[in-house]
Amino acid sequence: MLFRRKLRMTTVLAASLAVALTGAVEAGAGTALAEQSQTPSTSQLLFFNHAYSVVDRETADAIEHSDYLRDFANFEVRTTTGGGMTWTGRYLKGRETYLELFGEGDLPGQDAEFGSAGLGVSTEHVGDLATVTQRLRDQGIANPFEYRQTRDFGDGVPVPWFDTIRTTGDQYDAFDPWGMEYFPEYFADPRSNTEPESYPGDVSRERYLPDDYQNHLMKDITGIRIGVTARDLANTVPLLRAGGYTVEFTADGGVLASGGGTLIRFDSVPRDQAGLKQVTFSLNKRQLAGEEHRIGRSSLMVGPGYQATWLFDPRA
Repeated sequence: MLFRRKLRMTTVLAASLAVALTGAVEAGAGTALAEQSQTPSTSQLLFFNHAYSVVDRETADAIEHSDYLRDFANFEVRTTTGGGMTWTGRYLKGRETYLELFGEGDLPGQDAEFGSAGLGVSTEHVGDLATVTQRLRDQGIANPFEYRQTRDFGDGVPVPWFDTIRTTGDQYDAFDPWGMEYFPEYFADPRSNTEPESYPGDVSRERYLPDDYQNHLMKDITGIRIGVTARDLANTVPLLRAGGYTVEFTADGGVLASGGGTLIRFDSVPRDQAGLKQVTFSLNKRQLAGEEHRIGRSSLMVGPGYQATWLFDPRA
């Protein structure tokens, strides 16, 4: 999680979801974005790591105190210090992916506003972020914004955590997308509680996240839908393409990005409709029937089968 504005100041339902996420794709949609090639000619280097969003206070509090979510997922409310900042988030962690949720006012500055959101896509091998950065330059992003994030485990000594790359610095409305690569030094620190590497240069998501997901129903995030402004969408597409995603443009001006196991859909909306809309999860155990759980103003439908869908109203 990064809060860019502050960092710059200091140096931020369930089968139906398949239709909802996919939508009608119109090849050659009449937008400036559609002028870009829709199918990448490059290998996949960036993969969905996590997304965050600021939800209404009622829903945030309900999430924080939900007994069901503690059974459903490897759930944690955690305070983290990094890059000279401290934040408290509500986390649902899977095998390789996770979700981070905040309430209005939890974050500094404009990032505290309802509907603010972000997306981290990360590498699996040391050195791949440098290739992504070059791919951005090849797309005409002359000066990608680079930032190194550290973490403080409580002794006041910053530990290298991950490097990030963005298409722009602080020129965004409500949505912050970044590419990232974990540091081997972070994995080597025993306080990180991470796993040994599985191959040389392993900086993977699976290595970073704990295996406690095996003791819960949630396995991973397989789809996510977020409303973003046109400017934020334009800033996001080059990063996804540089990471190897296949990008398709929908009839309503949105974007569908596929690749790496998590389908990402962006709806192009005004700022007051921005924010997290839907998340789909794969499950560790097949559910014979569907069961709905109301959590604040959101609705989590678990099953039937191996899927769960969490619906949010960004205009709540």
